[in-house]
Amino acid sequence: MKGNTTQQEKHPRLFEPSSMVVNIVVGFLGAIIGLQLIVTLGVTPNTAIIGAIIAMLISRIPLAGFSKFRSIHRQNLVQTTISGATFGAANALLLPIGIPYLMGDSSLVFPTLIGVLIATIIDATILYRVFDSQLFPASNAWPPGVATGEAILAGDKGGKRGKLLLYGTGIGLIGSYFGVSMSAFGVAFIGNIWALAMFGIGLLVKGYDTRLFGAGIDQYYIPHGFMVGAGLVALLQVIWMLVKKPKDAKPVTSPEAATAGAATTAETGSTQLDMPTTRTAKDVSKAIKYGFVAYLICAIVLAVLTGLYAHMSVGMLIGWVLFAALVAFAHELIVGLSAMHAGWFPAFAVALISLVLGMIIGFPSVPLAILVAFAASTGPAFADMGYDFKTGWILRSNNDRAYELEGRKQQYWASLMGFAAAFVVVAVAHGSYFANGLFPPVDKVFVATIEAGLTGGHIGMNLLLWAIPGAIVQLIGGPSRQIGIMFATGLLITNPIAGWAVIVGILIRLFVLKKYGKGAESTMSIMAAGFIAGDALYGFGNSLYKVTK
Repeated sequence: MKGNTTQQEKHPRLFEPSSMVVNIVVGFLGAIIGLQLIVTLGVTPNTAIIGAIIAMLISRIPLAGFSKFRSIHRQNLVQTTISGATFGAANALLLPIGIPYLMGDSSLVFPTLIGVLIATIIDATILYRVFDSQLFPASNAWPPGVATGEAILAGDKGGKRGKLLLYGTGIGLIGSYFGVSMSAFGVAFIGNIWALAMFGIGLLVKGYDTRLFGAGIDQYYIPHGFMVGAGLVALLQVIWMLVKKPKDAKPVTSPEAATAGAATTAETGSTQLDMPTTRTAKDVSKAIKYGFVAYLICAIVLAVLTGLYAHMSVGMLIGWVLFAALVAFAHELIVGLSAMHAGWFPAFAVALISLVLGMIIGFPSVPLAILVAFAASTGPAFADMGYDFKTGWILRSNNDRAYELEGRKQQYWASLMGFAAAFVVVAVAHGSYFANGLFPPVDKVFVATIEAGLTGGHIGMNLLLWAIPGAIVQLIGGPSRQIGIMFATGLLITNPIAGWAVIVGILIRLFVLKKYGKGAESTMSIMAAGFIAGDALYGFGNSLYKVTK
């Protein structure tokens, strides 16, 4: 089966023997890659593009069992598994358990590992339940997902789409080689212009803060305060969206309705959907309520497994559980919104904000360590799965809604398979890594912050002071633009070149739209996918080169 599946056929199943074996193998491969990169470089590049390329190569093996992988939907499952395994192993599992180890209590490592695995699964499940809703629409940017989807389609269809993607990838590789953030440049052609403009401005302010203000804005906790204010308003906006219960349409499952809603651009073969979302406000409300309860239970499990009751009074323990659950939910929301609009998410920085807030409340050191581990484990899986679902949404765009929902379900299981592989690899390998002093660098930042005892009143005052403008900006932009969250995201990342890339990309996009009209959007989107893919390929190759050098 090659190309888009006809609507009468069933979506490929993850647990078919051939698919299951291949996905397990790439899951372990992704987990190993993720661990190696995060302990040596401190970051985890998106491996979805790599997974797509692996799947394409597998499909070309001249053996009967591998010919099935010519299906773009099986390729989608492979890239979903390796992507989930990479982020799961590195960001959601190894990073959190390194914190209690560096605090000097290795006995907390395995209990923490169990707790953060549960948190990661909750994280992914909530995304599965809210993806393609009014809150997290599939039609929104999710830039890395677009890049992967276009890469798979180009490999399958070729033609003008393939040439455009190839040109874009080449430009992305060249630009990345010369130090230009081509993923940021590409994102500017895809996402919401208002959100991305604020993101770019935030990057520039952060990048030139010492020149502009004579001091780094971090030392005054300005970015952190801004994110606290914007994040709180974002939470209230989500609650308001749920309370007012918008009249979103019921999910469409009939082929006739789906066909009526799809429009294909003949020049590039790209498909854009103008249909109701597949998740209603009721679905989102249930997912958030049950998700918060699940986080509460997970926090209780963590508190019991790690013996936090020995470090706090009953009242403080109850407060810790409630605060931890709230932090986990807020963390995934902020990270998810940033990932959806910009393809970048400040997971480490938001976890640090949670830690500082916990210090201001007055939690002891060990509960603080478990708190930040719990917070850090939520968000990355949410964002990464959003990218993968976006890829699948693009690949399934010529099929009916029932097919889309079934494909998304198979991707959910593929992500869980990736998490399972990640858990096995981390459980087996973490002792060797830690014994040799190999930790995610951000763990040392978290531990140093705890040990420094930053509980002074000036920090709380700075957070409160700068939370006010953060809240105002988020309120002005509204829930659709998320300009407060995006500006704060930019303030938390030191990369001025990326800021310039975003601003220049937006200006070029506006010029092209003015000159050629909306008909140029498809071409720009495919070229942008190439820029992002080229940046991802260069970053991945460069990372491996540094690791093996």
